[in-house]
Amino acid sequence: MKTIVHEIPYSPASNLDEEIFTASSVFFDIETTGFSPAHTSLYLIGCAYHIEQMLYIKQFFAETPEEEKEVLEQFLLLLDGFDTIITFNGIGFDIPYLKAKCNTYECNEHFADFTYVDIFKSISQIKHILQLPNYKQKTIEAFLGIVRDDLYSGGELIEIYHSYTKEPRPDKLEILLLHNYEDVLDMPALLPVLSYVHLFYGQYLSCSASVSEYTDYKQQEKKELILSIEPEFPFPKHISCRMGSVYFYAKGKKCTLSVRLEEDALKYFFPNYKDYYYLPAEDTAMHKSVASYVDKEHRRQATAATCYTRHKGSFLPQYEELISPSFKHDYKEKISYFELTEKFLSSPELIKSYVNHLLEAIKNKKIK
Repeated sequence: MKTIVHEIPYSPASNLDEEIFTASSVFFDIETTGFSPAHTSLYLIGCAYHIEQMLYIKQFFAETPEEEKEVLEQFLLLLDGFDTIITFNGIGFDIPYLKAKCNTYECNEHFADFTYVDIFKSISQIKHILQLPNYKQKTIEAFLGIVRDDLYSGGELIEIYHSYTKEPRPDKLEILLLHNYEDVLDMPALLPVLSYVHLFYGQYLSCSASVSEYTDYKQQEKKELILSIEPEFPFPKHISCRMGSVYFYAKGKKCTLSVRLEEDALKYFFPNYKDYYYLPAEDTAMHKSVASYVDKEHRRQATAATCYTRHKGSFLPQYEELISPSFKHDYKEKISYFELTEKFLSSPELIKSYVNHLLEAIKNKKIK
């Protein structure tokens, strides 16, 4: 078995790096000859950790399949010095694979005792917002502007490893080590992509609201609510997307949610429709205590769909009941609206509640 150690000067790129990649955190990535731990070999584990201003890349390499137990044991010894594991899809693949190998060799492991940060699992929750071609590590690196020397995929390296075990040439070893080395070297540089995830889980410093006018494509004057958000962590790349009446924009330390105002007469639906009559001529519902005096020819029993009164104003969409009273275009409409008022605009609590509501709705794909 070979152990290779590299020392590189290190300084955190952002306060997000400082928060996640602490002295008690370790990145790691494994290389195997396939997906099934029962029928494939573990041939390389690479780790990255830092001590003060120095980054250490340590790799454990099995020159033959028979050395995989030793690789595993050396890795487990290294883990004893940390309490947080940071990976890229480690929860989905690396950890289950290693646990299975530990079981085979009867190695004592305590993976359950660690705190985990899985970059892939985290960003997968907002992939409809990032809108990248796929969410492989190299794709995220390209999105962030990280350049690699390695030209191979993990799958392509399997044949190179099989060839190396038969003919251990230095050039083949260099190819195998480089891929894994850059995987773990670049992992700390991936951390800024988690700034988007933090935002959509409500981690930001402040927010404010204002109403703005704009001209739409039909050259009609419209209004929108601009929600300005100060992120806790700066965004590494500009992203934007429109979902329904909401436009999301994020770049650097700036983030906005622009929400088109619905300026119309919407319907407020009364509860207990059995207590109301619907008056077709007025297109409104009226409580029976009053409507009983209306001629029977001009009234009829209200239904849930006709038990409403109309209210004209400027409205904002909500994707579950947040602020009441709520209004709709029609009874069966899934989206409801609340009226934009001075009370709302002057209330930091209501504004923050609405920002969180929209972020959650975007994250959970409630906005079409």
